[in-house]
Amino acid sequence: MRIIPAIDLKGGLCVRLLQGDFDKVTEYSSNPVALGERFSALDVEDLHIVDLDGARTGAQENQGIVREIAQATGLRVQLGGGIRTAEHVVSWLSNSVTRCVVGSVAINEPATVKSWIEDFGSDAIVLALDVKLSVDGTPMLTTQGWTEDTETSLWECIDAYGSAGIRHVLCTDVARDGAMSGPNFRLYAEILQRYPTLQLQASGGVRDIDDLELLREIGAPAAITGRALLDGAITEAEVATFQRSA
Repeated sequence: MRIIPAIDLKGGLCVRLLQGDFDKVTEYSSNPVALGERFSALDVEDLHIVDLDGARTGAQENQGIVREIAQATGLRVQLGGGIRTAEHVVSWLSNSVTRCVVGSVAINEPATVKSWIEDFGSDAIVLALDVKLSVDGTPMLTTQGWTEDTETSLWECIDAYGSAGIRHVLCTDVARDGAMSGPNFRLYAEILQRYPTLQLQASGGVRDIDDLELLREIGAPAAITGRALLDGAITEAEVATFQRSA
């Protein structure tokens, strides 16, 4: 299983939001490039970057910083936040980004995103599917930074993209994100059971190396972790041991 460290950019700083709330911000570093270099020393291959400014305004203002991070680290960077047009995809892929992560537009404009998968390839697009569990436990999609609920289930969405050849899906149980309450293991196990060839990225709630071990045991191809690495709850030595035991 691949560990994918996460950097959230806001105003040129590395921050974390609690459950996507822009009013609940914790600043971690004023030097995202240095943080990216720190992560690149962890024997990982990928880096997940969220452009929070882009997500909020749609403006792609952090391309310079993202390009610096990618070039300084040599990691495969996947970038999400405010990607709403094919021109945005082209621009990011031309700025050292390997994969573009798309969320609300993938739910609201599926025909558009399916065309991107066809035009740019299945390895260039990641669906970011954020879910809230309904009363009966069904994972229901939420959009616009988790502020708008939908009538579409996670299963309906993945099924709809199957014909387009979707390969990468990043799934977040929003109740777990940034809360250090542990990943939703049951949800990820069900996703993998239903879609065994999907390159699932488990996101939200990773607390420690034990959580990563459990995700690996259930067969998750990748897991994103931000706060646990930033807070030191997962150490460099633990990551190295985890990678050696893969």
